[in-house]
Amino acid sequence: MSASEPAFDIVAVRKQFPALEEGAAHFDGPGGSQTPQAVADAVAATMTSALANRGQLTPAERRADETVVNARQAMADLLGTTGQGIVFGRSMTQLTYDFSRTLAKTWRPGDEVIVTRLDHDANVRPWVQAAEAAGATLKWLGFDPETSELDDIAPLLTDRTRLVAVTAASNLLGTRPDTQKIADQAHAVGALVYVDGVHLTAHAPVDARYADFYVCSPYKFFGPHLGVLTAAPELLETLKPDKLLPSTDVVPERFEFGTLPYELLAGTTAAVEFIASLGGSGSTRRERLINSLQLVETHEDALRDDLEARLAAIPGITLYGHAANRTPTLLFTLEGHEPSAIADHLAKAGVNAPAGSFYAYEPARQLGLGAAGAVRAGLAPYNDQSDVDRLVAAVSALTGPRGTN
Repeated sequence: MSASEPAFDIVAVRKQFPALEEGAAHFDGPGGSQTPQAVADAVAATMTSALANRGQLTPAERRADETVVNARQAMADLLGTTGQGIVFGRSMTQLTYDFSRTLAKTWRPGDEVIVTRLDHDANVRPWVQAAEAAGATLKWLGFDPETSELDDIAPLLTDRTRLVAVTAASNLLGTRPDTQKIADQAHAVGALVYVDGVHLTAHAPVDARYADFYVCSPYKFFGPHLGVLTAAPELLETLKPDKLLPSTDVVPERFEFGTLPYELLAGTTAAVEFIASLGGSGSTRRERLINSLQLVETHEDALRDDLEARLAAIPGITLYGHAANRTPTLLFTLEGHEPSAIADHLAKAGVNAPAGSFYAYEPARQLGLGAAGAVRAGLAPYNDQSDVDRLVAAVSALTGPRGTN
């Protein structure tokens, strides 16, 4: 790092997270990050303010409207898109089910849908079920178990391909497929592309404009529990979801059912602002977000490389996922120890690294891990070297005289 480049101040970052005062080393970020004080304050302030249905007549109405507009623009800045194309939902899973049913209305027998063996099931099962209901043909894109790299999609694409669903990063293995290339190939045959960005958005700058639909979850990047979808407003205008008769037909509101959770939207805006404050410079929030996430990526990757090398040196360890481009997420097993027992041992040592398949049903099955899965250690911006040291020491203790079976 040159003297002109900003530093990532891990000490200052950690001070923003009250949960870290409990003392645990958190490697459970892929399941949901810890929350900075600023986000909690934004949620609380909104809930204790006067609110009403959105409008312009009263301060309560205007506050509700401003909260929604601000959250749309914050997410647009994070994803490189437009606020008019931001849709909020209960979760990424709920949004994907909603959009799968809406898109499937246009599918006919003989049309084709492509899903991958690498994805979280939330970007698999909704499309499998929608294709079956429409009589469309389902195609599977596999991956190499040794490298965890996706296979070439080109042989699966035809002029009948209607949709490709693919992950921007595997929540199990960390693999980051070349989704830009996949999107270009899919678009060349007239297909739409639906990208699961839940795991990636927390770890790297994103420009989601290459995807027709990009979904993510703020609780993975310091925010509240809800889901976000971004798409071009012009594309959303062509889609007709099932909805209540008196509800608005305006985009993006036509895809949001019932009153939005204003307090969670305020927390989402605060989470985006927090990311933008992590050391990145720039004259716009978008620029600060990109530069801050580049600092985050450098910090996390350095910790991952150290952790991976040290875990690999422990006798009996098997590490899964060796893609060239990855998030800071490691999956491992230890010979002679059930993954759940490893996670229990780590928890007792104050290290939160859970075990399982984490709804990544297809990749876990392809890797032969079964229902037990493996232990997942996912790094977040608030992790530091001491966390890595604690995890390595705790796993190493299982291979000593008291840890052998």
